[in-house]
Amino acid sequence: MKRFKEEIGIIGPKAWLIVFLVWLALTVAIIVLFTVAGKPGDPPFWARVFLTIAIPVPLGAYAALIAYVHADAKRRQMRHVLWTLLAALIPNAIGVLLYFILRDPLAGACGGCGAVVKGNFTFCPACGAVLGSVCPQCRRTVEPGWTVCAFCGTKL
Repeated sequence: MKRFKEEIGIIGPKAWLIVFLVWLALTVAIIVLFTVAGKPGDPPFWARVFLTIAIPVPLGAYAALIAYVHADAKRRQMRHVLWTLLAALIPNAIGVLLYFILRDPLAGACGGCGAVVKGNFTFCPACGAVLGSVCPQCRRTVEPGWTVCAFCGTKL
């Protein structure tokens, strides 16, 4: 639960305001649609209450998810505007799923100079410091515990 709160915490106050306004607009639209009309043949009261909850709540949650994609892509130093548009405009949440499948690792700080670097970098672009273990032969990143480089076969 703590991790969930930390992740939700990356969504800024302006984005939460937009999510709230989306939810409020949908709720008001549904209430006005079913109460102002008041025609015979309108759904019964329980159905109107159900629709007032069943439509705005999931769409408000979807707006929050898009706000999360925006904030997460920004902190991962990805093209956050592009990913936000893709997440919002590709139907059936396929854009959101693509984001979670294709997103970059979290950015971190260089131990040498403190510059923010992408998570998949092997060397710091600012100072040239090695950010992880590398093969002495091919200079590719190797994982801890490897005895042989998986790319060139050099013993580590």
